[in-house]
Amino acid sequence: MDNIDAVTFDLWQTLIIDNRELGRSRATRRLEKTSKCLEASGYHFDYARIQEAYRQCYRICREIHLDGRDYSFDHQVLIFIENIGNGLPQELAQGVIETINYWYGEAFFDFPPAVDPTAYDVLRRIKDSGYKIGLISNTGMTPGRLFRRYLGENDLLDFFDVLTFSDEVLLCKPSVAIFDLTVDGLGSSPGRSLHVGDHVKNDIFGANNAGMKSVLLGTAEGQEMVANPDYRIMDLKELYKLL
Repeated sequence: MDNIDAVTFDLWQTLIIDNRELGRSRATRRLEKTSKCLEASGYHFDYARIQEAYRQCYRICREIHLDGRDYSFDHQVLIFIENIGNGLPQELAQGVIETINYWYGEAFFDFPPAVDPTAYDVLRRIKDSGYKIGLISNTGMTPGRLFRRYLGENDLLDFFDVLTFSDEVLLCKPSVAIFDLTVDGLGSSPGRSLHVGDHVKNDIFGANNAGMKSVLLGTAEGQEMVANPDYRIMDLKELYKLL
């Protein structure tokens, strides 16, 4: 691939490996901390109501994602609080909202995913070969600022020339705009860029529509094949050979 000068990566299930158990534990921590924070401020809501507000927040965010857009993390937390009680964000002291916001995000560090152990060597070799490297991540319920902290604590941050997080740019994959933004930031062009990810719709469909080459990592088991990748690899270690 002599014409490629930039490589962008997905984060979840590409460079870091998460599982349902960790996700459930983070959700429980968010709900428990929110409940305790509200009780300390004199507000008493059933746990089931807080849990349903969390689910409704997810549904609301998912709807806007279908349009290729995202909310800021602070906005997402306010949506969560509003669904606990109509008008509740206006009633709560700012300090209470900030505390809920803190624990909502910090749950990620209570139950963090693992870094794919092959990621270090792959990123290092790609970087040393002169490629520009970007990260494009839909953030979900963890803000980009905490992902930066996670990447720094795990010695991954310095590999990247550009970091694009959906809650910060208010765009999300598979929107062409979030790929264009990242490629522009790398000083490259879609035709000279390659995107690597595990999600067929978000990563492969999105990258293809943006005019980039795409690499599907893994089997895509259980996913609808809405797009065809240019390349397939089963392990990150295969990427350097592919390049």
